[in-house]
Amino acid sequence: MDEMRLRDRVNRDLTAAMKARDAARTSTLRMMKTAIKNREVELRAELQDAQVMEVLKTLVKQRRDSIAQFRAGKREDLALKEEAEIRIIEEYLPAAVGDEEIERVAAEVIEALGASSPRDMGPVMKQCMARFAGRLVDGRKVSDAVRRRLETPV
Repeated sequence: MDEMRLRDRVNRDLTAAMKARDAARTSTLRMMKTAIKNREVELRAELQDAQVMEVLKTLVKQRRDSIAQFRAGKREDLALKEEAEIRIIEEYLPAAVGDEEIERVAAEVIEALGASSPRDMGPVMKQCMARFAGRLVDGRKVSDAVRRRLETPV
């Protein structure tokens, strides 16, 4: 990746999307820029790349929650729009952690902590999420992997 800061990349790409008259991309990038700006106003400081990534991860999580609600409400059109937004947002995040790696880390942490029952879920989750710090990971998938392993000991 080039040396351009993430927030600057979003701004540059927003300008390009507007010039290209790409309405969906413009809308998503504008929303990302606004979320970043709002966080900067809250903190009264310019965000570093790691902080921008946290804002973008939050946007992805919000969209995943919305997709579940739209599908429950039989609004596939809105769910597809949210999925398209997630794809655009994820272009600015590191590659997501794969299922195999989630399973491997869950197994390693459970073994390292000597966890043996669902009561150990909290400490195991805390350690797993710490291992994935700074990377894009679906917390629900990590939680499911840990729960499966604690409910059915190997």
